[in-house]
Amino acid sequence: MVRRLYSLLLYLLMPLIVARLLWRGLRAPGYRRRIKERFGLFPAPGFEACLWLHAVSVGETIASAPLVHALRARHPELPIVLTTTTPTGSERVRALFGDAVFHVYAPYDLPGAVARFMARVRPRLALIMETELWPNTLHHCRARGIPALLLNARLSARSARGYARLAPLTRDILDALGGVAAQAQADGERFVALGLARERLHITGSIKFDIAIDAEIRQRARALRSSWGSRPVWIAASTHAGEDAAVLAAHRRVLAQHPDALLVLVPRHPERFAGVHRQIGAAGFSAARRSESAPPAGPVQVLLGDSMGELLMLYGASDVAFVGGSLVPRGGHNMLEPAAWGLPILTGPSDFNFTAISQKLRAAGAMQII
Repeated sequence: MVRRLYSLLLYLLMPLIVARLLWRGLRAPGYRRRIKERFGLFPAPGFEACLWLHAVSVGETIASAPLVHALRARHPELPIVLTTTTPTGSERVRALFGDAVFHVYAPYDLPGAVARFMARVRPRLALIMETELWPNTLHHCRARGIPALLLNARLSARSARGYARLAPLTRDILDALGGVAAQAQADGERFVALGLARERLHITGSIKFDIAIDAEIRQRARALRSSWGSRPVWIAASTHAGEDAAVLAAHRRVLAQHPDALLVLVPRHPERFAGVHRQIGAAGFSAARRSESAPPAGPVQVLLGDSMGELLMLYGASDVAFVGGSLVPRGGHNMLEPAAWGLPILTGPSDFNFTAISQKLRAAGAMQII
């Protein structure tokens, strides 16, 4: 009954959800494309069975790479369907895996959309990254006898309180999971407190520690860094609205001591690229855009990282990294990517999405909260 009420509410909200998708598409055209896929409408790939792996966006897609390679090695007979919900995630799937996986957008959690998706790809196993707990999706998995596992699972105290407010629906969701592989004990205990059977809980650590930087990315990072010369370079990565002004103010102070310093500023969402570029100019900095093929005519103080799928490489061309989503209450982003390059890391106080990783990095003296 609770799930039916949830479905009814979702159907009623769907016009607003689609309108928001189209509005975001005005600034990031990728959101306007392939909308039918989000309703389970796409040409069936013709699989008899597949392994379905769901990763939300860029971070989860990058983290899933070791898992995808392992699944392909162990089960070469089963194609892999990899779903995302964002255009940036979609771009990253193509860059990482090419045609080795079948990519499609994940369906909205509507009964009809989920049923159409399932009928087209025929999953034998559903592997869901982090905390994508969708009631109708998991209900359909259980109804079709498809085991569903939550991998690299994390659950902040704040998110747990939200799920607790919908206790009957949350218990139904957790009952549909065959297992939860949690990043840390604290995450796991929150799942258990919400109703997950303890025997279904496994503490595995974060798959994001398995990040590997391939030789091609290292070579590109070296070439880019060489083109910048010996000037100091710091990167502010995955910034959100409300953080860019603070980053630019910090860069002004850096320039007072290091006049040739370069800031690489990478907004989290593509629809913010143009606005942040205007903000850089309004602050009086000379700027260039990474997406421009021609090199800038004069000296550049700020490089706007507005290219897709290059963040890991841009980290490798920098000396110090600030990880955004942390000066505003967004819970931070993946600090392990700059850590994999051995960079000193700065982050703001909001890190609830990466609490265990943050604690380990601080304990090792590898990261400082500012």
